[in-house]
Order: sequence, then C-alpha cells, then structure tokens
Amino acid sequence: MVRQADLDRLYTILDDLAQRVGGTRKLKNCTGYMDWPERGVYFFLEPGETRDSTDQFRVTRVGTHAVSAGSSTSLWDRLKQHYGTGDGSASHPHGGAHRGSVYRKRVGEAMIEKHDLSDDYPDWDDRWSGIDRERSEVRSEEYIVERRVSAYVREQPFLWVNLDDEPGADSDRARLERNAIALLSNFEKRSIDSRRDDWIGRHSRSDKIRESGLWNVNHVDEGYESEFLDLLANAVAETTPP
Repeated sequence: MVRQADLDRLYTILDDLAQRVGGTRKLKNCTGYMDWPERGVYFFLEPGETRDSTDQFRVTRVGTHAVSAGSSTSLWDRLKQHYGTGDGSASHPHGGAHRGSVYRKRVGEAMIEKHDLSDDYPDWDDRWSGIDRERSEVRSEEYIVERRVSAYVREQPFLWVNLDDEPGADSDRARLERNAIALLSNFEKRSIDSRRDDWIGRHSRSDKIRESGLWNVNHVDEGYESEFLDLLANAVAETTPP
C-alpha cells in the first residue's frame, strides 16, 4: 500500500512537471540550442504503456549524468548520446553509438533478440576493446540496428528536472535517480502498473529489464526512501521550460 501511494505521488509530481514545462518533449524535436539546465534527471515514458489505474504513460527509463567526481557532462550531452547521429552525419545518418549509451544498447539488444538476429550482430554487447575487427566494419554492420534504435528512442516522450549539484555518487541527482528506479521497478516485487505483453523490453536478455519493466538495470533490485519524492517536488519547482 505504501509503494502504491508513493507511485501515485511520483506520477502526480511528473504531471505537475509536464504542466510546468509545457508538456513532454521527444528527442526528435530537440536540439542543443534549447535552454537545457546544466545538470538534471530525466524520465522517459512509453507511448502505449499506461498505468493500471490511469491513462498516464508509464515511465520506462530514469537517468542522470555526471555522477563521477570531476565529471563535466551536461544534461544535453547525455540526451544527445541517446539521440544518436543527425541527418548531417556523412556515413551513418540517424544512426548512433550504442557503446556510449546504455539505453541504446539495451533497446537494440531487445530488438535483436525479438527478431532472432544474434548471429547477424555478434558484437553488439561487446566493448571496442573486446572486438578484433575494424571499427568501421562493425559500425557499418550494426548501422541498421542503430537506425531502428534511434527511431524508437526519439519517439519516447520525456521529462526532465533541473537539479544542479556537484558531481558525485552522493549527489542529489544520484539519489533521485536511484530511488525513482527502485520505486518504479517491479523486479522481485508485487507488480504495479503491469507491462504490456508486446513491450519490446520483454525480449531483453536481462531478467532485470524484463521483470522490472524499466530499461534500467542498476537499482531495480533495491529499496527506496519515500523522502526522495520531496527532493523531486523541489526540483520541479526549480525547472523552467526550455
């Protein structure tokens, strides 16, 4: 009952956030010229995936950036990694680099599994250090999947909050990300806001993604502290439209 109430409050806060910033955005309509906060936390939602009790889109990915001491990555830097390449990329327009975005990696992995294409993309899960072939050859081979991932990710509505504190594992951003994931996750918990049978994440190789209903792996098996919702509400009050 407590988790249900906290989930309800989380989604109410996200609704307030949407109203404050003029609605959700999609990456396909975003650029780095928009007035993004330097640091923050983002929430991706899934079209067609709704909560059990309302028509609100369900959160499927929570993320932040610059949680390592000394990191200078900005919020847009991280969102751009998920976006991938633009139409001006000479060799791979509208593709991307999933080795720089765990979100892209996990979505592509699920697509490969769904269509039984593992033999066609043997290096998808490997870092460059573990691949013997030329990078240009691997990139060209994986390009079609990268394009499909870009098409998927760019259509996901998302929200963000301004939370500009110093990078570090104990930052407010890290705390907000960790607790939000733990609250939203159904991994080894009573299922709340059930996932549709055709959600692409059900094809993931990771049982944490399949069972949690999130594109996250870290923190899905952890508990959460309800107080983080106050932190989120305060961050919403500091967030302005881009």
